Amino acid sequence: MMIEGFTSGFAEVNGTRLHYVAGGQGDPLVLLPGWPRTWYQFHKIMPLLAQRYRVIAVDLRGMGDSDKPTAGYDKKTMARDIYELIRALGYSEANIAGEDIGSMVAYSFAANHPEATRKIALWEVGHPTEAFNDLRMLPQQDRPTAPWWFAFNQIDQFPEQLLEGRFRLLVDWLIDHQATDPGAFSEEARALYAAAYDTPDAIRAGNGWYQTFGQDIADAKNYPVLTMPLLGLGGIYYPFVPALLEGKAADARYVEFAGAGHYLAEERPDDLARELTAFFA
Repeated sequence: MMIEGFTSGFAEVNGTRLHYVAGGQGDPLVLLPGWPRTWYQFHKIMPLLAQRYRVIAVDLRGMGDSDKPTAGYDKKTMARDIYELIRALGYSEANIAGEDIGSMVAYSFAANHPEATRKIALWEVGHPTEAFNDLRMLPQQDRPTAPWWFAFNQIDQFPEQLLEGRFRLLVDWLIDHQATDPGAFSEEARALYAAAYDTPDAIRAGNGWYQTFGQDIADAKNYPVLTMPLLGLGGIYYPFVPALLEGKAADARYVEFAGAGHYLAEERPDDLARELTAFFA
């Protein structure tokens, strides 16, 4: 599915092939999606942002129409993918924004390629730190939906065996339990996300983003404090955003979307587009 005014493209970068969708005029603004979705998660905000920016929504390594190699799912390598994509598109620097897994890649991009980062926005939640090792897998009184998929996605092969051809079950469960407005997701969007992850290779690749958390945590220990302007946003997981960034960004501001769920780009598109437009201006 395509958005009016946007076109689809591919680029060979960092030993893999990335798919992206671009449109609009102005400074480049790169959008990085999360699990288990694709570039299409930004379809509501892309036309709004394209009024001011050249919007480039990317299928990350292992996602959607991008290649699904057997390795390279640590966020440092994925950030290199995005860096080389930006260069391939003719830019020396860009604004970077990411949600969920995309927020991890966005942070790694800024840490490893500060000269190419104008500003960075991330939400729901941020780059892995040692705090990930302390996440509780059992439901808590104040948080009935425990992130059990963090552990489930660490398992080799078994998720593919369970979910091949049935990924729609997981897509619906995650939306219905993490969105405060599940109706924000159309049947068309749910079906698209399910189809994008319905094969063994797609499930394996998406799980690779989680299986590399240990390497991500180790890499982050050597990252410098970010000096470019940073915007952190959140809905249901907002408390984690400033907590994960504490001491790691010199110029950070935070915005909480009270009452929002996990999927800000689809649940609160107007609010998110407004905050991003103001921040990147």
